[in-house]
Amino acid sequence: MEFFLEVLAGGLLAGLMYSLVAIGFVLIYKASGVFNFAQGAMVLFAALTFVSLLERGVPFWASFAITLLAMVALAWGIERVVLRPLVNKPPITLFMATLGLSYIIEGLAQFLWGAQVHGLELGISDEPLEVGGLLLSQFDLFAATTAGVLVLLLSLLFNKTRMGISLRAVADDQLAALSVGIKLQRIWMIVWAVAGFVGLVAGLLWGARLGVQFSLSLVVLKALPVLIIGGFTSIGGAIVGGLIIGASEKLAEVYLGPLIGGGIENWFPYVLALLFLLVRPAGIFGERAIERV
Repeated sequence: MEFFLEVLAGGLLAGLMYSLVAIGFVLIYKASGVFNFAQGAMVLFAALTFVSLLERGVPFWASFAITLLAMVALAWGIERVVLRPLVNKPPITLFMATLGLSYIIEGLAQFLWGAQVHGLELGISDEPLEVGGLLLSQFDLFAATTAGVLVLLLSLLFNKTRMGISLRAVADDQLAALSVGIKLQRIWMIVWAVAGFVGLVAGLLWGARLGVQFSLSLVVLKALPVLIIGGFTSIGGAIVGGLIIGASEKLAEVYLGPLIGGGIENWFPYVLALLFLLVRPAGIFGERAIERV
């Protein structure tokens, strides 16, 4: 039983790493109603910028601040150059725009910082720590705490502030929001900037775990099952979806892997997501999105 609990707890903590990426998707989708395929590239760009500054002798917190400013500048450029001309265009047009953006951002990252692989050390040990009789990764515990703090801050931002009210209005009906004086472009820029910050945090954690390399942008694929299960419009859903995916893939690898072959955790989340699509296409927290359609 203790081994089962350790596998389950480890999977839950790892799932929160997926949630960090999924939250960036949720923010953009809530504001524009489009799946931002460029989120993975933003994670890569943030991590690569940060680690490149560190390697050039810039102090840790200065590197973090400069990278954050770079992500805000990137958000401003995306809003001005791409989103503003596409206001009220069909969602498929915005999706194709973000698909193109993903390649542009990756190319920009390579142009600025090169294509070599970088190691990233955040000073967080990955040694096991005994918690309640269970051995858990210190790194995973730190990532879980970070995800929890982010969710709390984002919940306060979008539920207790005027900007959050404006965001919900834009998410419900962009034309109606424009008619009452809400500046759609300003909301989009703020949301993309916040998504850039989330991408920076996710990039640092994933970069420390996997190394900062261009395959890091493919972490976007791990976020897809999380979004399908949790729903595309809920930050809390991204967390729940991540927990479900993390726990199920680890348990499947340990208990089903020996029966049907190893590597099951690479594809099991997509099987689970497909089942959710058949039973509840909008995800656990996606009912409101279905009602609007």
